Amino acid sequence: MKALRLLRWSGSVLSPRRRPCSIDQFYRYPPVTRCLTTWTSPFQHAVREPKGNHAQAEAGQAEDDAPIIPEDMPEHLQKEARLRALPSPPLSEARSSAKLAALHARLSLSPRLPIETLARCLVDETADPNPDFNNTSLSTLGRELYGYHTSEAILCRYPRLPTAVVFAAMSAYVGPNTLTQITKEWGVELVAEPGGEVDPGYLQCKRVDSMLVRKHSKDSVDDPAAALERSQPRIVGLNHPNPEQKSWRRGVSSMTVYDDEFGDLVKGGGQSTVPTTTVEDACARFVQAVMGAVYLHRGKHAARTFFKEHILSRHLNIGNMFEFKQPTFDLTRLCAREGLESPVARILSETGRLSRHPVFIVGVFAGREKLGEGSGSSLNEARVRAAVGALKGWYLYSPLDVRVPSDAEGPNAKPWKPVLIDIGEVVC
Repeated sequence: MKALRLLRWSGSVLSPRRRPCSIDQFYRYPPVTRCLTTWTSPFQHAVREPKGNHAQAEAGQAEDDAPIIPEDMPEHLQKEARLRALPSPPLSEARSSAKLAALHARLSLSPRLPIETLARCLVDETADPNPDFNNTSLSTLGRELYGYHTSEAILCRYPRLPTAVVFAAMSAYVGPNTLTQITKEWGVELVAEPGGEVDPGYLQCKRVDSMLVRKHSKDSVDDPAAALERSQPRIVGLNHPNPEQKSWRRGVSSMTVYDDEFGDLVKGGGQSTVPTTTVEDACARFVQAVMGAVYLHRGKHAARTFFKEHILSRHLNIGNMFEFKQPTFDLTRLCAREGLESPVARILSETGRLSRHPVFIVGVFAGREKLGEGSGSSLNEARVRAAVGALKGWYLYSPLDVRVPSDAEGPNAKPWKPVLIDIGEVVC
């Protein structure tokens, strides 16, 4: 047999032949140029209404909302195309998520709490505007529960705390920064971009883009009047007097009646054109939604236990939250209100008066009763610290047997005994 001479075409014969574009690559990366086809890209998101279309998308979607998918597309690509059309992962994918199962076990949640509900807690309203599939309702319930249990725990344990310190303690226990730290401790990660194809174990939210923040700051520089108008808060709800007024005096009574549980001003007004949120707000809504889910599926007792294990167990030094501007004057007013003698500062001991580092120990007395004691490098410093110690000793009073109103709930609970109600802080 005559031998063949493989010259020019030997490379194409001996090397493995590759197709220019496989079918799988064609569906995953459709051509950019316009072609005469009867179907569009399966990853073009359909325009959906805020309500009522999520269930249609999960079940198959209506013809006007569903993306056009060719019948000859492989089945796994059809599933991926349908998932990409959803704003958040469908509930049917929750059972197959290892992250959700690990989070459910990590929090020691009851088997009665479905894993689908936990998946819904991870969907923020900025990722899916449909209230039937996001955590808006659960977070609202959880926020009220956190506020109720935290306020009763603080007020029953420290009945003489000033209102400003109560607000600070509330924020330290269940504020956005604390709930963000709790989210990290639970091992929950934020998704880069929400979508139906994402693992349900991630926290789904649309975070604030740095470009939008830069643009907002640029507009503030270009138009200071508009920036000032945007920065002015506006009180909404609770029939606040003169809501159109731009500036007013906010006192402790106004903060208690009209503001939120942290004493912050309730802001209202126009909604943002770009629905985004910060990481702190998204994490706070997630932790609040978990509390609401526990309350709905397990009841009040389980919700109170969950609060004690994850919130109230955190150490908080309330004594460091005090900030007195005139402690000696406040102590004088307090003694006058309680019918005590005017406080007098006396030196208890001293050392090194003529040295470089003297130490003075001063006590504050009301008659023959010592109210407080403090030390310092000067007599004035020691006197001020003694007055601060006396004020803290009064405001940080705590009963021995502390019971909150929620402890009296239940069939076998002990009868409720009223706790001490203080007449209030000293108002100068």
